[in-house]
Amino acid sequence: MMSSANPQPSIWRKHRFLLLRRLSQLLVLLTFVAGPITGYQILNGNLSASQLFDSIPLSDPLLTLQVLLSGHLPEFSLLLGALIIGGFYTLFGGRSFCSWVCPVSLITDAAAWLRRKLHLPRLPVLPRYLKYALLALVLLLPPLTGLLVWEWVNPVPLVYRELLFGTGSSLWLLVAIFLLDTFISERAWCGHLCPTGALYRLLGKASPLRLAAKQPQSCDLCMACFTVCPEPQVLKPVLRGHEMKLTATDCTLCGRCIDVCNQNVFSFHSRLQLSPATTYSINSQPQTDTSPDRDPSRMEKHL
Repeated sequence: MMSSANPQPSIWRKHRFLLLRRLSQLLVLLTFVAGPITGYQILNGNLSASQLFDSIPLSDPLLTLQVLLSGHLPEFSLLLGALIIGGFYTLFGGRSFCSWVCPVSLITDAAAWLRRKLHLPRLPVLPRYLKYALLALVLLLPPLTGLLVWEWVNPVPLVYRELLFGTGSSLWLLVAIFLLDTFISERAWCGHLCPTGALYRLLGKASPLRLAAKQPQSCDLCMACFTVCPEPQVLKPVLRGHEMKLTATDCTLCGRCIDVCNQNVFSFHSRLQLSPATTYSINSQPQTDTSPDRDPSRMEKHL
């Protein structure tokens, strides 16, 4: 039941960040495709290493680290490109790469959507330290082998290769990720295993950009945000009233919690605008909404 003070939101209001993310992912892909088709090259290369307008190098920080650890001195452009990309995601949220650029999220989002449609349980959950263990393994293999072993199976460039060239040779890995996320463990790849995402998480620790519950008193505990969030564990401190801002760097800044919240509880903010000592309790807020939708048992059931 929806409060009369909150009319039915428009399609754009309910899905604006989802649509903007899909547009962002599509534009990144099109900038790579546009050159061979139109003759005007915006981005030349792929997400591992590219050049913007044939002058500004951009490169994957994880790829560059592997090259350095393999004992090879990378070209200056690769180092500069890694610094540019690393600096960008340090400023704008490390895991914003995962939700706004990475094409693999199209596969994992589709799997999450199918899980919800099939009403599959959220368990079993893989240990979250696995992604850091895999990141350590990815960085350990180059000095031991002299090879960039991870790049042979890195699904991020593989997705681009399949989309742009349709080779079909890597489809098995992408299908495996989809099946893993759908039938084995929710958000297994992006949330628990991906070493690229793990590195961006570390970069995001210094980011000033955060999602925050700036209007906690409006929360009706419908748990819609918790249902659609790709990393729902980051919402627990907020929903339990321990934090106002989402401090966990697992947050991908996808904005879906903003999309689905009819009470406008969440919004983007600079961490500098939020006092680190600020706490609140949704349960202790004045109960101005007495509708049946405000049921604390829902939160306890999910959390």
